[in-house]
Amino acid sequence: MVRICQFGAGRIGAIHAANVAAHPDAELAYVVDVNAPAAFALAERYGAEVTDVATALADDTVDAVIVASSTDTHADLIEGAANAGRAIFCEKPIDLDMERIESCLETVRACNVPLALGFNRRFDPNFRAIRAGIDEGRVGAVESVLITSRDPAPPPAEYARHSGGLFRDMTIHDFDMARWMLGEEPVTVYAVGSCLAAPELADVGDIDTAMVTLRTASGRMAQISNNRRAVYGYDQRVEVFGSAGMLRAENETPTRVEYAGEAGVCRDKPLHFFLERYAAAYRDELDDFIAAVRDRRPPLAGGEDGRLAQRLADAAQASLEQGTPVSV
Repeated sequence: MVRICQFGAGRIGAIHAANVAAHPDAELAYVVDVNAPAAFALAERYGAEVTDVATALADDTVDAVIVASSTDTHADLIEGAANAGRAIFCEKPIDLDMERIESCLETVRACNVPLALGFNRRFDPNFRAIRAGIDEGRVGAVESVLITSRDPAPPPAEYARHSGGLFRDMTIHDFDMARWMLGEEPVTVYAVGSCLAAPELADVGDIDTAMVTLRTASGRMAQISNNRRAVYGYDQRVEVFGSAGMLRAENETPTRVEYAGEAGVCRDKPLHFFLERYAAAYRDELDDFIAAVRDRRPPLAGGEDGRLAQRLADAAQASLEQGTPVSV
């Protein structure tokens, strides 16, 4: 049984806590959050205790931590857990500053503990099937990857103000997906963006619409299309094209029922948001983390994946500001 302390009792913390409580090989031991009512409510729901960071990390019966707190706490909590010898699962990003990310990862390496990053889309059954098809050679040599990622509604401007911007907050998942599907590291990034859906985001220096092109040294390319507002739901599609064929994953819908009548053909809209769309992925990424802790193996998405995705996000922001492609 892997005993876990969770930092963070907000929206994503509630998802992780429920998955830990339902896992046959895990136990939620502690919940830590500056919002005491939220911490006590989550802990009571799943039979855990509320405590502080120091007490939780000093408890040698704790095997691992989940970091689901605010972004500005991630790096410090990762380092604290690493120094205490605990395995770590952390929601993205490690930090918004690349130097801080690198110093944090140095600590993790020195302590020789597992660090998993919350790139949950790698665990989506459809996207995993695409990656398996690539590995099996079904598309031949990968030539291009097309990723569509659109939220149903923009975030509040105050959230955007502290998020690091669209590329570091939203597109970072797509950067990780592009790296995973391309099989090679991008060497150039070209990004363009506008504020078309939520003008208030421009007031805090952010954008809501973006197109990003990535190119690897061999010439493979990925195109990412982002928007903070899709009126029909959470739009999440991936296509991989290669020398021998194509693999494509369409949106998930509440049902697979399609109606055909005299006026036309229709089906359900996509699932509304990430909590529904990636419910299975969140469960499977926890399975992978627990297995990594138990079997002493690297997780599917680790700290270096977080660093490399952040590097692409930083390059995209620089490209947007400079109006030219940026080398990475």
